[in-house]
Amino acid sequence: MEIKAYLKPHCGWSMGVRAIMEKYSLAYDDLDIINNQDLFAEMVEKTGQTNQPCVEIDGIMLADVSGEEVENYLVSNNLVENNDDKPSVPIDSACSDEEHRRMAEENSSPVRFF
Repeated sequence: MEIKAYLKPHCGWSMGVRAIMEKYSLAYDDLDIINNQDLFAEMVEKTGQTNQPCVEIDGIMLADVSGEEVENYLVSNNLVENNDDKPSVPIDSACSDEEHRRMAEENSSPVRFF
């Protein structure tokens, strides 16, 4: 299975997608759309929108999805067998306000594309 995940480095939704990949031991390309303008443009071209996470599985694009939605797609299409392992982080939520404040403090300088 070929998986491309268009994700932000720090985002509750993105972390949820990563947790599903980990839960099922899936190999995937973690594509950083914040620090790579070309990857962001590729995601927008493929999906027609700017929201993330977007996960492409064997050529099928799941746009603006949570980890929970990715897991449902994988299980429903018999790409993985459901298991009872608990994901390492919530798979269906954004970052908390506290996490947003911490990230703002850690990354006080703007992101620049070169």
